[in-house]
Amino acid sequence: MARPSKPLISRKAAVMASIDIIDSEGLDAFSLPRLAKHLGVRAPSLYHHFDDKNEILTEVARYIAGTAVRRPRMNPGPDWPEFFVALALNFRQSILRHRNAAPVLLQHLPRDLFTSTYEDTAQFLLDSGVPVDLHVRILDGMETLSIGAVLMEAMRPPRPKSAIFPNVSAESQPLLAQALSSNDLTQRQLFEAIVRSFLHGIIRDHDLPAPDVEAAAAG
Repeated sequence: MARPSKPLISRKAAVMASIDIIDSEGLDAFSLPRLAKHLGVRAPSLYHHFDDKNEILTEVARYIAGTAVRRPRMNPGPDWPEFFVALALNFRQSILRHRNAAPVLLQHLPRDLFTSTYEDTAQFLLDSGVPVDLHVRILDGMETLSIGAVLMEAMRPPRPKSAIFPNVSAESQPLLAQALSSNDLTQRQLFEAIVRSFLHGIIRDHDLPAPDVEAAAAG
């Protein structure tokens, strides 16, 4: 399709409008004609910036899972795990703010989305005294853990802590029901605990200096 001679909208405006539509109306409502109407232009104007709908959705995924995620302001040091805990929580917050876009992230999340930030985080690890041979283990593990856990949470409705596992019967699953009744952690707190356990497991397995979690939390 021929592109208009002069762009009527910006690429960023189209991405943000796409997110607005998906957030408010659901993914099924999103289409190029719907996006054009939302922006007050004709559909051909979108082809100034995107080849097709898939490219727009890729940029939506890039924004929600990358651009919109705040990087924690922390200095390198022995409490480096708390940097990754904070980063994972910021990632979770950004994804859950746009739950309707979770299927977009599953299908269109760019494989190289985090590559540029990994250079910075590898430097952070190095400056924190973490051996280079552990960097890939930490970065890949954090990516796998965070994306898997958060997208799984985003794909289902919010749940109270007593219903983290659905449809549990005290009669047919008494042990699981008892575990749920004993759980005092919210979904956010569970995620935070899982991330911290992963990082502190690496510290224990490789005899790294233990961080001062209480001092990090206080700071």
